[in-house]
Amino acid sequence: MSAMRILVVEDDERLAEIFRDFIAELGYQPIVVGSAEAALEALTSARPDTILLDVRLPGMSGVEFLSLPVVRDSEVPIVVVSGVATEMEARACLKLGALDFIRKPVTLERLGQVLAYLGPFALSRQQRTERPPERRPAARAAVKFGVRIAASNGTLDGTCIEISSTGMKVRVSRRLRAGQAAKLEFTPPDGGVPIDVLALVVRVEADSAALWFLDLMAHDSDRLDALVARLQR
Repeated sequence: MSAMRILVVEDDERLAEIFRDFIAELGYQPIVVGSAEAALEALTSARPDTILLDVRLPGMSGVEFLSLPVVRDSEVPIVVVSGVATEMEARACLKLGALDFIRKPVTLERLGQVLAYLGPFALSRQQRTERPPERRPAARAAVKFGVRIAASNGTLDGTCIEISSTGMKVRVSRRLRAGQAAKLEFTPPDGGVPIDVLALVVRVEADSAALWFLDLMAHDSDRLDALVARLQR
């Protein structure tokens, strides 16, 4: 896979250069524009894998950019970066599908964490038309507990109705798309600590979706196997 292409939408030339240098130092490919209008052109011409978006921009604002159907339909993961946005603007950005909101100034370490988090989302977008890899079936069991789902088109709460050590089936109020990556946060009903895991949506039905875990830790996989065995008794 080639270096992830990061589109930076920042009108402050000094900050834009800092972002360019940071992104290059982290091993990614920076693409810098100074307005939301230019970002719309770059969305097609440069085909970015992810976007770092300022809120206060000349002309079209970051919030207005996020609300455009062409932006939302592109499913490019977006993180909003701003030093002056209000709490209301931050909430609006997240509601419109931004995966995260971080405040300036941004350190190299923090930017590295954000881009590493976005990597699987960008990868799944590149590969969503490909057939998912075959997996050996794992034992599964019916269960019911809450799941927090953060996907490229927003965050929602769902209910797990079936669990295994390789994935889960979740009842959701809003449709997900096959091939999407999602960050799941849930606490299995075994008295243990919460689990955070990246997953891939592999099948979508009228009111539910099946997801495969992408980076589940070995001890959490063993934990879910034990839970399934207990639920099957």
